[in-house]
Amino acid sequence: MISAYSGTAVRATEKPLLDAGQGHALMQKAAYGLYAGTVRELQSRRGSLYGARVTVLAGAGNNGGDALYAAARLAGRGAGISAVLTSDSAHPGALAEFRRRGGRTLSLSNDIDACLRLCTTADVVLDGILGTGGKGGLRGPAALLAQTLAAAEHRPLVIACDLPSGVDADTGETPGDHVTADLTVTFGAVKTGLMAGPGALAAGRIECVDIGLGNIPAPALRRLEPTDLAALLPVPRSTDHKYTRGVLGIAAGSVTYPGAAVLATGAALSTGLGMVRYLGPEPVGRLINSVHPEAVCGTGSVPDTQVQAWVAGPGAGTDEHQRQRALDAMASGLPAVVDADAIAYAQPGLGPQVVLTPHAGELTALLSRLGEDVSRSRIEADPLRFARRAAALTGATVLLKGWATLAAAPTGETFSQAEATPWLATAGSGDTLAGILGALLATDRWNHDAGQAPVPGHYAALAAAAASLHGRSGTLAAQAGPVEPSRLPAAIRTVIRTLQDARNAGVAIPVV
Repeated sequence: MISAYSGTAVRATEKPLLDAGQGHALMQKAAYGLYAGTVRELQSRRGSLYGARVTVLAGAGNNGGDALYAAARLAGRGAGISAVLTSDSAHPGALAEFRRRGGRTLSLSNDIDACLRLCTTADVVLDGILGTGGKGGLRGPAALLAQTLAAAEHRPLVIACDLPSGVDADTGETPGDHVTADLTVTFGAVKTGLMAGPGALAAGRIECVDIGLGNIPAPALRRLEPTDLAALLPVPRSTDHKYTRGVLGIAAGSVTYPGAAVLATGAALSTGLGMVRYLGPEPVGRLINSVHPEAVCGTGSVPDTQVQAWVAGPGAGTDEHQRQRALDAMASGLPAVVDADAIAYAQPGLGPQVVLTPHAGELTALLSRLGEDVSRSRIEADPLRFARRAAALTGATVLLKGWATLAAAPTGETFSQAEATPWLATAGSGDTLAGILGALLATDRWNHDAGQAPVPGHYAALAAAAASLHGRSGTLAAQAGPVEPSRLPAAIRTVIRTLQDARNAGVAIPVV
């Protein structure tokens, strides 16, 4: 599992080491990690470091020093190195070593056109403009650098030092212009801002270099890795039957939107449960059975249906019976996925076993109804804050969909998953996610084995697992072209088989 910490927490942990005179040693470890990451990328792209053109964007702080030292090492492998000094000063020791290795420097304030050319003609740009304490985004000529890099026709490889300049290390906000990286090599610990909001997109891939900071207080954010995901997926036991493997109730779809129920049912069945009981309009039930004859379809009520978990809301529209079923599912005390139209019925006092699954627009409406002064743009700028706020206000677990999908527990534990492909941004994708999550809730072993309460954040972890499985399945399906949600079940089964086979064999689980 990847743990992420606020920039504030990392700086507080680092301070005693700096006060003890270990600053140079820490910088050398960071610089070597950045150098090693750059070597791997250049060898992968060019086959060789010799002759590679490396440009450093060096600010006045330690990140600029890290990047200058890393570039000096690259010069020893035959790379040509240059630096754009974005401030009136730079780390003196790093700058001296950079120049000793033959590096040339240009001042951004003296010749901006030459600096822009240096960046756009480089093979790799090392971003060390701002550090974890930077606030407010890039300004002036530095902002123009970031804009030019983003718009370059032949964009160089961009590697961020610790975090992309202009990204808030604590929140992932990008209140102004910022660097967008292909890879971020971060030091000591992954920063929260690399896994939430716009910062998650700006970071690209993340590599963390251990520089010896030691223990940092409780993480602000976590991310499930393949091994964690495999441990949360259902595996039938020899003594199981269809009821003990998990029965999921789905109150979704309507005469107007029947497809949502079909998609949710198909995704749930593919995730590996014992039975789906569908409640809804008879024509929708007939459509489901034409595609999934194993589903048990009826028109009854939630209180009269024996299940271990519920999915309510996808495609329900204005169907009053489905509205009542959603309300009953939330009040049942059972784990419940509350999606789409049903999110509008959520009220304070729900338990963490209820998982609300809004996108930014739906979360805006929910928070506004609960008395919060918020806009969609504010939620998209700082989704971590508002996912947690919604969880605190409702008492439910909140799965906020986005580039980095966040799962926040009412007690504060939060996960971030970013395995999805943009091809999943299509009608019906959320219905399949609801079905996957419903299946994980219905097959959750805690749900069946009485006498033990789940640990705080348990349902947030399951929601994160559903987001990860959904994202991985979409990415796999996209290898054949644009993704149709109706075709995701085959990919879901393949991803689950790959994860479980690797777990059973005791080998490293591949990233699908």
